[in-house]
Amino acid sequence: MIVVVCPGQGSQTPGFLTPWLELEGARERLDAYADAAQVDLRAAGTEWDADRIRDTSVAQPLIVAASLLSWHALTADGLRPAGVAGHSVGELAAVAAAGVVGDRAAMTIVGARGRAMAEAAAQDETGMSAVVGGVEEQVLDAIAAQGLEPANYNGGGQIVAAGATAGLAALAENAPRGARVIPLQVAGAFHTRYMAPAKDALRAAVDAAAGAVADPEVLLWSNSDGQPVDTGARALDLIVQQVASPVRWDLCMASFADHGVTGIIELAPAGALVGLAKRGLKGVPAVAVKTPDDLEAARDLLAAA
Repeated sequence: MIVVVCPGQGSQTPGFLTPWLELEGARERLDAYADAAQVDLRAAGTEWDADRIRDTSVAQPLIVAASLLSWHALTADGLRPAGVAGHSVGELAAVAAAGVVGDRAAMTIVGARGRAMAEAAAQDETGMSAVVGGVEEQVLDAIAAQGLEPANYNGGGQIVAAGATAGLAALAENAPRGARVIPLQVAGAFHTRYMAPAKDALRAAVDAAAGAVADPEVLLWSNSDGQPVDTGARALDLIVQQVASPVRWDLCMASFADHGVTGIIELAPAGALVGLAKRGLKGVPAVAVKTPDDLEAARDLLAAA
C-alpha cells in the first residue's frame, strides 16, 4: 500500500514553485488556482521572499496549490496510490486528490481558510514551537504549565506547542528534560482555541464552494483521530473542526502501519512529513517530491506497489 501525503504550513520556501512551472499546463493550472484562492500564486511561488510567503493568507493556498500541481504530475499516467492524507492545511489537497471536491473548490476553501486564520491570529500575540524529544507525559505537562496547548502530535518524538508568545518563551527557557524547543515560523497558535473565530468563515466557505461532494475514491485519513473517513461530507466537516483542534499526525502514521503501508510519497513542497515517517514508520520507503526531478522515483514506488 502506497500512501501519498500532503504537507502543511511552514513547508514553503522562496522560489520553490519555479521548476514546477516548466511542466506542460502548470502555469495555466496555477493561474486558475490563484483566481479561486484570490492570491497571486505565481508571484508568491517564484518571486516573493520568505516574509511575504509566511503570511498565513498566502502560505496556505500556496502550499495546497503546490501539492495539487505535483499530484497531477505524479498521476498523469494513470497510477494512483491506495490512500491519501494531509497534514493540517494539507488535508484540503488530500480531499481534492481523493476526489471529494474539485481542485477549484479546494483552492477556494483554502483561500478562505488562510484569510480567516490570519484574522484570528491577529487578535493575540501567539505562535508555535516544536518540542522535540523528551518523555511525552512530561512534555505535555510542561506545555500545560505555561498555559499552552499541544497543537500537533507529529509522532517520532515531536509535539508542537502553541499559545501566547510569552508562554512559548517560558517553555523554551524551561524545556522538558531531554527535549529541545524550536520556534516555528508561523503567525499564530493554529489548531488551538485561538482559532475558534475562524471556524464560522471556514464553514461558510465549505458550504458555498464544495458543490457536489463525492465520497473518497481512495482511503482518506483524517487528522482528527488518524482514521479513514467514509464520506466526503464527513471529511469536510472534520476539516472545519480541525482548525481549532490538535492535528493527530501520530495517529495517522499509526493507522498507515495498521493498514500495511509499504511506501510514502510526500507531495510538494515536500520534506517534513517524510522526515517524520523516517522516525515513526522506520523501514518504510519514502520519496519527497520536492521538484519535478523527484517524480520518476515517486512513480517507480507507485508502480512497484
